[in-house]
Amino acid sequence: MKINVLGISGSLRTDSYNRKALQVAKSIAIELGSNVSEIDLKTLPLPLYDADIEASGFPENVVKIRSLVKEADLILIATPEYNHSISGVLKNAIDWLSTGGDNVLDGKTAVIFGASTGFYGTLRAQIHLRQILTALNVFMIPQPQVFIRNAREAFDEKGSLKDLKVYNQLKELIQKTMTLLKSK
Repeated sequence: MKINVLGISGSLRTDSYNRKALQVAKSIAIELGSNVSEIDLKTLPLPLYDADIEASGFPENVVKIRSLVKEADLILIATPEYNHSISGVLKNAIDWLSTGGDNVLDGKTAVIFGASTGFYGTLRAQIHLRQILTALNVFMIPQPQVFIRNAREAFDEKGSLKDLKVYNQLKELIQKTMTLLKSK
């Protein structure tokens, strides 16, 4: 069974550490034999969630991301940490994916991880993201958790993770999640 993997970064910054982390995760998924695609929230901008907009029909980019999520077996989410939480752009995307009487995240499986320049490596953002996704009936395995700390030093000039231990944790998380998906 070939798994369809969809990657999403919660950061819009061009040289974002989370975009780099997502690229590493996507390469692991490809190495493990998956089909991989990505939603780039910078090139597919979404309006702020507004029930009045939703009532007149989903905007074009919302339709696109909802379709991509529906097709995915596994969603890789790289989250930054802003003020002890996830980014507004990521929360906004989640809101658009889970509204309209059709929560396209319901029953999906996700792998969450993140990179930050601080010591905790998105620990608090991941706790918050896990809470949000659990409320939307998204399955995530509890271990290992991957926190890429001190992100300025975590990646080489090519965007690869320098710390083999962190790379192996991310690979283990993706591999274990894929194994569970294949056993369904």
